[in-house]
Amino acid sequence: MNRPIAAFAGLLLRDVSVLRHHLSEFVLRTLAQPLLFVFVFAYLFPRIGQGVGGPGSGFASVLIPGLVAVTAVFAGVSTVSLPLAIEFGATREIEDRIMAPLPVWAVALEKMVFGAMQSLLSAAFVLPLGLLISTADIGISVRRPGLLVAVVLLACWISGALGLAVGTLVPPQRMGLVFSVLVVPLTFLGCVYYPWAALAPVRWLQLGVLANPLVYMAEGLRATLTPDVPHMSAATYLSVGAALAVVLTAIGLRLFGRRVAI
Repeated sequence: MNRPIAAFAGLLLRDVSVLRHHLSEFVLRTLAQPLLFVFVFAYLFPRIGQGVGGPGSGFASVLIPGLVAVTAVFAGVSTVSLPLAIEFGATREIEDRIMAPLPVWAVALEKMVFGAMQSLLSAAFVLPLGLLISTADIGISVRRPGLLVAVVLLACWISGALGLAVGTLVPPQRMGLVFSVLVVPLTFLGCVYYPWAALAPVRWLQLGVLANPLVYMAEGLRATLTPDVPHMSAATYLSVGAALAVVLTAIGLRLFGRRVAI
């Protein structure tokens, strides 16, 4: 193994070691909100006969892929952006990382890879637990496993890239405000709780939410996990998702380079 690869692996293993020592916090932070939604809408509502989660409504089939998407995206964003903002803050811990025998862009890339790994881990937690908790019928049918893998990897990469961009752009003292402003609109307008096609009666909103990267990940997971639910075409969510991944990666790497140079 040559020196740059060994240095990259060393940075990655260091972050994995830190995560391992705080695994319980990571699991709690990742699973609390999505599992609460699954419990209320896919377990409690069918039990008490309420409409949105009632038998035959199909809401659980809409909800579960959406929750996997939002968990995967925001897990990576939070676990990259929050520590990165601190490292760029008063402690300047980022200076220790850029001392590694790696180009600056490779240090940023390691952050993205680590964020994508945590995003994947979060999705792997939420999906089986959601299926286990739900008492409503969920039409899970993985007819194209290769496409599912592509969508999941794309969602995880977008998560890490977005986390890098946010972490390098936003000062630590404003990170809480950014998350308050960012998370709720992206989630509720990200087709997490409804398919994109359901917005057809509100055409201006249906077009407006196309600027939200979460839409394509939620639609892609519905297409691959619950294909009987209305969803975007594969060409749409894959092509736009790939374009977003490239753009966010370029922005994140550029912003990281600028912050390091300051």
